[in-house]
Amino acid sequence: MPLLNVTLSGEPDDARAATVAATLSAITARILRKDPQVTAVAVSFVPATRWFTGGVSLAAKGASSFSLDILVVDGTNTKDEKAAYLDAVFSAMAGLLPNLDPESYILVREVKADAYGYGGRTQERRYVERHLAA
Repeated sequence: MPLLNVTLSGEPDDARAATVAATLSAITARILRKDPQVTAVAVSFVPATRWFTGGVSLAAKGASSFSLDILVVDGTNTKDEKAAYLDAVFSAMAGLLPNLDPESYILVREVKADAYGYGGRTQERRYVERHLAA
């Protein structure tokens, strides 16, 4: 149920996108305990000539970068889990992207359960339905 929006520097590469999506989905399942069957990953690309850190393009630096914005329900993960997640994601991406710039960002965005969901139902509604059924 999390939604991961990841942006990679470089030209579009379907194989790289699939590898990154699978890697991030696995890390999200392992550390944040999110069901991979309802994890969505959207991958986009920005040319290295148009991605700047410290005022210099990644192309000029000969570096690569990524940004990850993941949406999860508020309160479902601890500070320690989120810290471990950031560390694991950065380490994994360093293995997938050449010369990874340390200015690569990860945002775990926590949203309220009554304002987030999929299939037309909020996560809060799903929670209540599970507990009423039990």
